[in-house]
Amino acid sequence: MKVLILAAGYGMRLYPYTKYFPKPLLELNHQPVIDYMLQKLSGLKGISKIVVVTNSRFFKHFQAWKNKSFFKNKINLVNDNSKSPKDKLGALADMFLGMKKEGFKDKEDCLVFGGDNFLEDRLQGFIDFAKSKAPCISIGLSRIRSRQEGRHYGIAVLNKAKQIIDFKEKPACPKSNLAAMCLYYFPAQKLKLIKKSIGNCRLRLDNIGSYIAWLVKNDTLYGFIFKKMWFDIGRIQTYRKLDRILKSRSK
Repeated sequence: MKVLILAAGYGMRLYPYTKYFPKPLLELNHQPVIDYMLQKLSGLKGISKIVVVTNSRFFKHFQAWKNKSFFKNKINLVNDNSKSPKDKLGALADMFLGMKKEGFKDKEDCLVFGGDNFLEDRLQGFIDFAKSKAPCISIGLSRIRSRQEGRHYGIAVLNKAKQIIDFKEKPACPKSNLAAMCLYYFPAQKLKLIKKSIGNCRLRLDNIGSYIAWLVKNDTLYGFIFKKMWFDIGRIQTYRKLDRILKSRSK
């Protein structure tokens, strides 16, 4: 299995923290955000490569981080060559770029996640679920407190078989409280579908939510519901809240 981590955003909602520093490398209780997800990978078997897609502004930061990482021999950095929010490629385009540059082929499954995600659960349950649903694609979901809060996320609706039958990005009237995490499992057989979808002019390359919505309409997609705490570190209040929680736990 190959792992692709999306870390090329500019984190504008987290300014001034991210004005000169990448969001995935911000510290939570004295440890980079991205390292919490890497710790989840340490318990998984069969990982052949970890690809981190970043940008020109923060590339040196990630090089310094990689050199200290436990996984440094497996980590490959990909520069999407953007230099500012004005010329950024977007998460979906970065995912396609990372797969293309690192030669992702239909021989190995692929796990994709955002470098700014914090997940308390182990990943093994999700991996086992996704493999049981192969060759279909699976994504991670988390229950949020209220449907009103769902206006900030991509919201999924599941049937009894855990198949996603409806998906909307930041809907005005959410149909459920299941928020899509930036966590995707692509079985090897589906990598051809990814290549096919690149040419779809209706997809917004800066929005993975548009891709998930496209998959729901054009393929079979499953959702795995995580039970424990999940944070999308996209806003200052969210970042500060999680930092307080982790520091209080360590005392």
